[in-house]
Amino acid sequence: MTQPQLAHATELGRMYSRSLGGAPEVPSITTVIGEAAMDLTGWAGHMAAQAVIQDQRLSTAVGQPGRLRQIARDASSASSQHRDVAAARGDRVHGYAEQVALRALGQEHQAAAAREELNAHGEGAFADRFDEWWDLYDVRPLAPEATIWNAEVGYAGTLDLIAEIGGRVCIIDYKTKGTTRDGRVKPLDPKVVMQLAAGAQAQERLVDAEAGTWEAWPYPRDAMLLGVALGETEVVAQQAESSVLPAYWRRFWALRQVWETGRSLAGAGPALRPVPPPPAG
Repeated sequence: MTQPQLAHATELGRMYSRSLGGAPEVPSITTVIGEAAMDLTGWAGHMAAQAVIQDQRLSTAVGQPGRLRQIARDASSASSQHRDVAAARGDRVHGYAEQVALRALGQEHQAAAAREELNAHGEGAFADRFDEWWDLYDVRPLAPEATIWNAEVGYAGTLDLIAEIGGRVCIIDYKTKGTTRDGRVKPLDPKVVMQLAAGAQAQERLVDAEAGTWEAWPYPRDAMLLGVALGETEVVAQQAESSVLPAYWRRFWALRQVWETGRSLAGAGPALRPVPPPPAG
């Protein structure tokens, strides 16, 4: 997947600049959404426990504290390893989707190479299902990996795809998902609605990263907002309900304020200082 040219990794999360070589100015959409607290301790504990019981060394380690501690140490990183593997897979699937859009636009693309990379990792079914969905929905891409900016609230981001489907302009966010036990693609997290709501409030779109050229948002404000779950067995597209969009937008706005206070506190210096005892007598 093409990395956004204007995105920067900072101590405050991913941020965007206005041009190549420019200083980071605003947080990314995903950085803002990341301000929402998420309790993953239960999931991490489950992943660690699964790693222990599936470890082939366990049967020979019983009664040997040193070996058991090593298994426990290895299992403690199971959740982060799973996350990293899933992220790499997501990048490959997103990369293929981007190359398909570029090919449809008649632009330079590497769709064949992206598919081969998926095949090399045993993930070719993702490409197969994506192709089926693309043809079934008659997706007509307008702008893949579109970088957007909102100066009023202060954030930027990169939308997976802007396309026309069934005569409607759509803002699309892809999510690579695993498969349930009954062979269905796992459901989308409702947070995708917040991501889409923020994308729909774009005020500008990047034209030229090197020159720092932007244009006013050229697409209709009533664009359909689609979260698309990409799986090995199926692809499921879901539309964000218009009735809940204002609430999700307010949530995003509030999280943007949380991010801003964090930046302010980071540069404010020590929050506490020692107090000496009062003078004697």
